Amino acid sequence: MSKLLILSDIHANWPALQAVVNAENDFDLAVCCGDIVDYGPSPTACVHWVRRHCEYVVRGNHDNALAFRLDCRCMGSYRPYSIATRAWHGELLSQADLEFLRHLPAVNWFSWDTLHFRMAHATPRGNLFEYVSPDEWDRHVEGIDADFVLLGHTHIQGVRTFGGLTVVNPGSVGLARDHAGEACYAVLEAGRVTLKRIPYDVAETVRELRRSPLPQDVVAGLIQVLTPRVETAASS
Repeated sequence: MSKLLILSDIHANWPALQAVVNAENDFDLAVCCGDIVDYGPSPTACVHWVRRHCEYVVRGNHDNALAFRLDCRCMGSYRPYSIATRAWHGELLSQADLEFLRHLPAVNWFSWDTLHFRMAHATPRGNLFEYVSPDEWDRHVEGIDADFVLLGHTHIQGVRTFGGLTVVNPGSVGLARDHAGEACYAVLEAGRVTLKRIPYDVAETVRELRRSPLPQDVVAGLIQVLTPRVETAASS
């Protein structure tokens, strides 16, 4: 049985990506819906893995911002983290890595296992910045001739079917907003999509951030986003 591994929003978090790859090392094809860089401490390792292993990749808003030195137009609360990490990542990545990011398409198409796919980062038409909830997917995919549309950007997992077309957001590998401390992704086997998430070594990501030259307030903010919240029992 063929397996398609669907990734998005890795955000330079190598321990998270490693956990996914170790759990799904029997994949037949891997694709990435963008945002390989920004926020995390390991852009080079993540870009190199995607370059070697992902057959189809699209450009995310953070990839675009780093490659072309533009504003990523991300959510306000994350903006200081993005600006600081992007400046650092620009020093870490080689010219070849930056060229790879520059040449990624905003929209990609491919066929696999008799199925037809359209993939993009934020919207099916190639907008890199708009945040589209599952409740709005139907109007965005109207008129698209495909079996599956693959999207990222929101960092929140979801799957919905509209007639013969299924929209999949695998969530974020490296900076999940709905499952802190877990790497989120999706798998397609035998025409069936499964949303998955797996714990990863958050402590290693935190250690690398603390060893980085990033400002301490940025490091503290990223650690807060990455670290799972511990629920405490209400006192009686």
